[in-house]
Amino acid sequence: MRIVPVDGSPAAVAELAAALREAFDGGPALLPRAPGSSATPAAAPGPGAALVIPTSGSTGDPKFVVLSAAALHASATATADRLGGPASWLLALPAEHVAGVQVIVRSLLAGSAPVLQDLRDGFRPANFAAATGELAVGRRCTSLVPTQLARILDAGGAALEALRSYDAVLVGGAALEPALRSRAHDVGARIVTTYGMSETAGGCVYDGVPLDGVRVGIDESGRIRLGGPTLAEGYLGDPAGTAAVFGDGWFSTSDLGQWRDGRLEVLGRADDVIVTGGENVAPAAVERVLVAQPGVRAACVVGLPDAEWGEVVAAAFVVDGAGSGEPAATRLDRLRDAVRVELGRAAVPRLLRSVAEIPLRGVGKPDRRAVAALLAMEYVPRN
Repeated sequence: MRIVPVDGSPAAVAELAAALREAFDGGPALLPRAPGSSATPAAAPGPGAALVIPTSGSTGDPKFVVLSAAALHASATATADRLGGPASWLLALPAEHVAGVQVIVRSLLAGSAPVLQDLRDGFRPANFAAATGELAVGRRCTSLVPTQLARILDAGGAALEALRSYDAVLVGGAALEPALRSRAHDVGARIVTTYGMSETAGGCVYDGVPLDGVRVGIDESGRIRLGGPTLAEGYLGDPAGTAAVFGDGWFSTSDLGQWRDGRLEVLGRADDVIVTGGENVAPAAVERVLVAQPGVRAACVVGLPDAEWGEVVAAAFVVDGAGSGEPAATRLDRLRDAVRVELGRAAVPRLLRSVAEIPLRGVGKPDRRAVAALLAMEYVPRN
């Protein structure tokens, strides 16, 4: 197995692309490694493996997902078919994550190299605009996380013009709130929401519709199951972990979902469900209500331990410019009323705190552990 350090520089991405070409031709599997990381699997991948990629570790230590060249090719080909054909791609995501790797794979299959937005100093809308200008004339695509999309919309100007120039902007890695999608749509951005994970070679459901060949099921507990040619081989050196979630051509996710008008709707992680007073509350549902309210740009909902209720619903939220002049008490009452009307009394947050930004991890996912720790310092159980 070949370890490829990835620091966000053009040279590192070029090395990663070359290693992928070799892996596709039967060379050693590669493991992209982020700066500061030393995690290395104890086992070596078997024949046919092209990529070993760590999960985000959202529920504990990262696992090492083994992906074959066939799975990566199937994902990239299905994406091109869904989006209307090959395109020039801008890589604006960290290349050590599966979504970043897939931008490289799609570019390789299209016969070109991706244009890289330098991320060594973080994501900058101005750099996004400059990198977009380097793309070849013709069809253009890129992948972003919601936080990046929001920053581009906030920046306006050249960054917004660059966003409009893409034939498709894939947005995944975290839930895309309806209000943010509406903002992007209103300015002419062609947004495609994606759902998937490392175990499915990245996004495999676009705008709620599975890619060609991908199968989606929902089991009796409401968990989403995914199948098809993009599935990983399993977890490297972890046969028990592999057997727990892979089997009979399916991968059992940790996400809850439902079908709505023929499209998959992801309701959030099963592990995140808050049980308060015997009632189940999905944090994602509460978050959607909060960010739909005027003056709220982002929100993260968690459960806090409580002796009487088991858990209570707590929320951190970010106020945008439109809501900055509203009295805090009035805003809190309005937000609680909105949740009560939409979801019922059990879902109303006992604690609501305005924060400057929602703590993030990985490629823009809310850091629920950090939010819970922050809110726990303020929560005082009722007597």
